[in-house]
Amino acid sequence: MHPALAGLIGAGLAVLVCLFAYLIVRGRENWRRLEAQQAAALVADEVRAILLTLREGALLVGPHDEIVVVNEAGEALSLARGSRVGFPELLVTVREVRASGRPFDGTIVREAQPGTERLEVAAHVRPLGNDRVLVLGVDESGERRVEAVRRDFVANISHELKTPIGAISVLSEALAAARDDPEAVDLFSGRLQRETARLAELINQIIDLSRLQSEDPMLSRELVDVGEVVAEAVSRSQERATQRGVGLIVAHTDVVRVMGDRWQLADAITNLVQNAINYSNERARVTISVQAVAQDGDDFVDVKVSDNGIGIRPEEQERIFERFYRVDYGRSRESGGTGLGLSIVRHIAVTHGGSIRVWSRPGQGSTFTLRLPAYLGPVEPEEDTP
Repeated sequence: MHPALAGLIGAGLAVLVCLFAYLIVRGRENWRRLEAQQAAALVADEVRAILLTLREGALLVGPHDEIVVVNEAGEALSLARGSRVGFPELLVTVREVRASGRPFDGTIVREAQPGTERLEVAAHVRPLGNDRVLVLGVDESGERRVEAVRRDFVANISHELKTPIGAISVLSEALAAARDDPEAVDLFSGRLQRETARLAELINQIIDLSRLQSEDPMLSRELVDVGEVVAEAVSRSQERATQRGVGLIVAHTDVVRVMGDRWQLADAITNLVQNAINYSNERARVTISVQAVAQDGDDFVDVKVSDNGIGIRPEEQERIFERFYRVDYGRSRESGGTGLGLSIVRHIAVTHGGSIRVWSRPGQGSTFTLRLPAYLGPVEPEEDTP
């Protein structure tokens, strides 16, 4: 064989051997990479499962401040709002830990806003791989706050229950004494029915308020169409409005959704509407509107309930959300009010990460604004109809 040809063949064989070796090495690298990806996916699923079962609030934040995982306790603590970190102080801490790589252990404060309480979260913030950040938080002040609320609640409720129970006792005795007088029987039985209804409403609202003050106040969490909830509240309130000659007007309704408990939200808006009806004069009107708003880069839903009734003095506007506080005790008694409606609204707003505020002038009416975090997640595709 010619030496040149032999050299060419040898060179070709050498190239083939090198290529074969390269392919083997590359294949091993690809196999290792695939194994690493599968292991990472397994770890991610395991981490997600662990975080979702923790009793303390847990939040896993991605490299672009997006929410990767948040458990129910974290939602209750407002660690997350939709697809974003729940409040500015927490977001600042998350970014600092990501940038420095140093863990954080301490208290993170969400300052009080109108209709919300100051929240102090004992937080542990840890940097993870791929610029992710883990947040674990506990509201240590919760137990103390609940205990104080319970003490005040027992003191107030003992007084409030005595009034209708005493009235029912007196009316039943008067009814028995007037059994031979049909007109008196009709009068006393009508008043007895009103006091009984008021007592039943008071007990129902006590139950609602007690549940809202529990560790997990939401009975369910689902995607809620706010327009549908407003329609439900108007339907519940129509009879009372007709009795008082008050017109209910749904003025403006944006198509918006929130994440929360449908029936709690319906109760909150119903309480606002019925409160507006009770404090309005005959032939007045109550207006309800739903509007999508943006503030400081966040998206919210504002449900406004406006009336042209008696209004509220400035010094009373902060107190109206206290349990059993009444602006006009006589009117509240006449309408069957318990003094718990606005307190329930406030608790529902806070439970959903929102707030409640009021604008009012004596003699000009009032506007209550229930603000809720807008749902920022993906739009679910509609099912095909057959």
